[in-house]
Amino acid sequence: MFWVLLLLLAWVAAGTTCTRLCLASVRAAAVVDETDRFSGRGLTLYEAAFLSGGPARVADLTLVSMARQRRLLLAHTGWATVVDPRGRDEMERSVLGAIGPYGQSRIAPVRTTAAAAESVRVLADRLVAAGLAVPDGARTTVAGAVRQVRAAAAAVLVLGAVALLMPSQAQENRALVAIWFTLPLILTLSCLAIARIEVHPYTRWASPAGQHLLSALARRADTGSDDRTYLTTVAVRGIRAIGEPDLRAAFAHREPPA
Repeated sequence: MFWVLLLLLAWVAAGTTCTRLCLASVRAAAVVDETDRFSGRGLTLYEAAFLSGGPARVADLTLVSMARQRRLLLAHTGWATVVDPRGRDEMERSVLGAIGPYGQSRIAPVRTTAAAAESVRVLADRLVAAGLAVPDGARTTVAGAVRQVRAAAAAVLVLGAVALLMPSQAQENRALVAIWFTLPLILTLSCLAIARIEVHPYTRWASPAGQHLLSALARRADTGSDDRTYLTTVAVRGIRAIGEPDLRAAFAHREPPA
């Protein structure tokens, strides 16, 4: 009867993770109910960048925007050089401050410093207050709960296989053991299916209201060809969506090992 202990472990894993997923989904739904009234407002490019990719995307957008205006040079070797030292907003001043007084720096540390700047934190707080961004403490709640349920489903399969393959297991009991292990597996798979329908995508930054605005912004970006459309594409899809090899190389460049 050692398989009963394995079955208890399977039920504990399935029950615990599914409960966490349900609670996370309820909290996410509560945020949606409180913020539906904000779904009609538009997004700035910085806001779209944060909702799409977080602080790092805001830093990327600022660097690309300044480079498009010829106020910053981004070399494919991974260096940023200041041409115009006057920032037009707090984001740009954060980037210039990250580059430093010598006017030249590696792009990677500039992105890291600019992403952690106070101006980005203020932007995040404003989006959270408007109901467009997921609060800091809940950003990975649903996604993390989904991963735990997936792990529990895999654990149930493994435990069930061990129970079935035990040498001491009587042949007539194998069907009964399989049925008992099928129940927690059905529970985990059902929770995953419901989560897929109700709370997908499991976003890290944007609330459902923010996702709705991002979708509208992305559709408009697909129909334009001006400079704002270019920056909108960077904000929503990131650097990799841009068809400029030198620009992608500038952001992807890494120092060779010593």
